[in-house]
Amino acid sequence: MIEADKRKAIYLLHREGMSEREISRRMGVSRNTLKAIIEQEGAMPGVRRQKQRIDEEILRRLYVECNGFIQRMHEKLTEEERIDVTYPTLTRMLRALGISTPREERCARVADEPGAEMQHDTTVYLLALGGQRVRLIASLLYLRYSKRRYLKFYRAFNRFKMKCFFHEALMFWGYAARNCIIDNTNLARLRGTGAEAVIVPEMEAFARQYAFRFRCHEKGHANRKAGEERSFWTVETNFLPGRTFQSIEDLNVQALDWSTTRMDHRPQGKARLIPAKAFEHERGFLVGLPPHLPAPYLLHERDTDQYGYVAFGGNFYWVPGTARGTVRALEYAGRLQLCIGTACVAEYPLPADYVRNAKFSPPGQPAPPGHPRNCKQPTQEEEKRLRAISASVDEYLSFALKPQGVARHRFLREMFALSGQMTTALFIRTVERALRYRIISVDTLRRIAQLYLNQGEVVLPSPPVDEGFRDRDAYRQGHLTDAPDFSEYNNMLEDNDG
Repeated sequence: MIEADKRKAIYLLHREGMSEREISRRMGVSRNTLKAIIEQEGAMPGVRRQKQRIDEEILRRLYVECNGFIQRMHEKLTEEERIDVTYPTLTRMLRALGISTPREERCARVADEPGAEMQHDTTVYLLALGGQRVRLIASLLYLRYSKRRYLKFYRAFNRFKMKCFFHEALMFWGYAARNCIIDNTNLARLRGTGAEAVIVPEMEAFARQYAFRFRCHEKGHANRKAGEERSFWTVETNFLPGRTFQSIEDLNVQALDWSTTRMDHRPQGKARLIPAKAFEHERGFLVGLPPHLPAPYLLHERDTDQYGYVAFGGNFYWVPGTARGTVRALEYAGRLQLCIGTACVAEYPLPADYVRNAKFSPPGQPAPPGHPRNCKQPTQEEEKRLRAISASVDEYLSFALKPQGVARHRFLREMFALSGQMTTALFIRTVERALRYRIISVDTLRRIAQLYLNQGEVVLPSPPVDEGFRDRDAYRQGHLTDAPDFSEYNNMLEDNDG
């Protein structure tokens, strides 16, 4: 805005006959602005009128009387209070005063005290593992003062997995803070919110072993664990981009190195705090954990089949010894213990999540005889041999094997057996006709083959006979024996005829 004195000087210079070009050069204004000032005769432009104001007490009183209905408030203001105000202006006033929309209160600021607090939360990511998109759950534990992190990914996350995660993270650090801040949807919360939240007794007892307790932040105060939320943002912007993962095991190896090594020695925030150094100071305020704390586990009861195997997680584990009773299977985060009574008879590392129908036995010992009772037999080899017979058989299998599941394996085994019961040419013709009429019943395929045989369209080959059988010792010995006497059977036939 150009001052009033300058505007007046420009107009007077114009009145005295100075050219607009010279005035523009001397006064430092553009030609368009100069023309506008001359048209206004050096006067200030029209000033916007002051915003309309209404007494705040009147607005609050009417808001309560009208139960928050602003349209009715507008009617009462114009009719009873004789205040001419537009509806948009009224709603703006109510928002500005915080009457219609309560102002959000900031989360209470809590000082960073060493050893006082850690934070936990989970979030869901859709990541590529070996070229396939997989839904995974990321669990992250964060020490607020020293800003140390511990990150791990899971395919599914429940209270047992949460216990295992806390045990791994806290035993890795060797220390625990006195409080763990969680949100109001955490697995550790039973009911209630904020300070009134009730923690699941199971999780409360678990936290007591590690000398901390769970605390939920107040409803609407998600910023209470802003360090945790900021850590997930760092995961999305620093850990995930530019990295490839072949499996969830590879992902967790990289996540452990990133969260506990790389980020521990990287300056954090405006203060350029290095978590590893800050942790050395905070260590004296944390609760030290004994190294012999038992890891959490789940107890499962399993029956041993007649071949000495127990089934667990889709796989089969050998139980040493001759006992075939009930076995107590203790599931830990990464291993499985098999116990009979109070004695542990075997311990196996848990395989990867995708491993199914596999057999495990103690390493260094001979493989146990037999197979598990419910072990599923794959049919990849049968399918491979069938498809190799001809292109028409391969096309038929692609059509017939669309349904998945148990019927697929049974169908392949029956087709493989059928291929061995007839010649290759007859099997191919049968399959081609079945493909033409969209037939997937194996019994119908047998009738089609029988039809070709009855019509004489297929000549069965003679069985191969080794003509050297006459030279065998067994044949010569039988040839030199006396001919058998069948007269008794002939007399029996004659008596029956009579």
